[in-house]
Amino acid sequence: MENDNSTVVKEFILLGLTQSQDIQLLVFVLILIFYLIILPGNFLIILTIRSDPGLTAPLYFFLGNLAFLDASYSFIVAPRMLVDFLSEKKVISYRGCITQLFFLHFLGGGEGLLLVVMAFDRYIAICRPLHYSTVMNPRACHALLLALWLGGFIHSIIQVAFILRLPFCGPNQLDNFFCDVPQVIQLACTDTFVVELLMVFNSGLMTLLCFLGLLASYAVFLCRVYGSSSEGKSKAVSTCTTHIIVIFLMSGPGIFIHTRPFRAFPADKVVSLFHTVIFPLLNPVIYTLRNQEVKASMRRLFNQHVA
Repeated sequence: MENDNSTVVKEFILLGLTQSQDIQLLVFVLILIFYLIILPGNFLIILTIRSDPGLTAPLYFFLGNLAFLDASYSFIVAPRMLVDFLSEKKVISYRGCITQLFFLHFLGGGEGLLLVVMAFDRYIAICRPLHYSTVMNPRACHALLLALWLGGFIHSIIQVAFILRLPFCGPNQLDNFFCDVPQVIQLACTDTFVVELLMVFNSGLMTLLCFLGLLASYAVFLCRVYGSSSEGKSKAVSTCTTHIIVIFLMSGPGIFIHTRPFRAFPADKVVSLFHTVIFPLLNPVIYTLRNQEVKASMRRLFNQHVA
């Protein structure tokens, strides 16, 4: 029975990460262990930053939001993926698929913009230190946070709007473990060339330009820092290096998946696994392991509760 947007497909069948039961079991155990260890770490970062009066600088404000975004992002794919590993038939409804697509791009787009905001924060701190407290005041930080949430929403709603206009009236097997734009578009019962180009422009080109812009900005920062003789030189280099690592982890898989024609490659599933499950949990942890203030605050918080 057709509905208003000519969609007759009511559900999609996910073919999963692999057809091998042994590999599925191994991946299930590894992801479950990883998930149960790292996810609480992200919430610990948020708790530490919110509870320590000494961590009120904009850098920590944005780091706490990064942990929140990544923790939220990890709930979109990983839990369902773990359940599907134990299910013989992996099925997701049409509405569930669209919802998954929306939140993936909403939170993913927001995180990409957050990295841009954090780069701007580092630029002001390193290149305009005398103006830092004026420019990055609490009101400005909250305005930037609102802007990145709005930007992520606009990016995502554009993706979903194009998908909703496509008719799905035949094949319903997605060769993946979650609903992603390239695979869903390929199932549409119409010519999708124009839609694919629009999607590449919306996701791929935006990700690529942000990636190149961020790398260029941090290259300028590092050159500026190396040319200075300030006492905080090593700390600034460490912070910028950490940001660059996260940029590669966040943008690399997105560029690989969304900046080329929507054709399947053998590495797609592995890249998607790291992009949707592994890296979102690791990003805030990378920041924390290289940030002495946050680690010291965590130790104080732990000692207070133990005592």
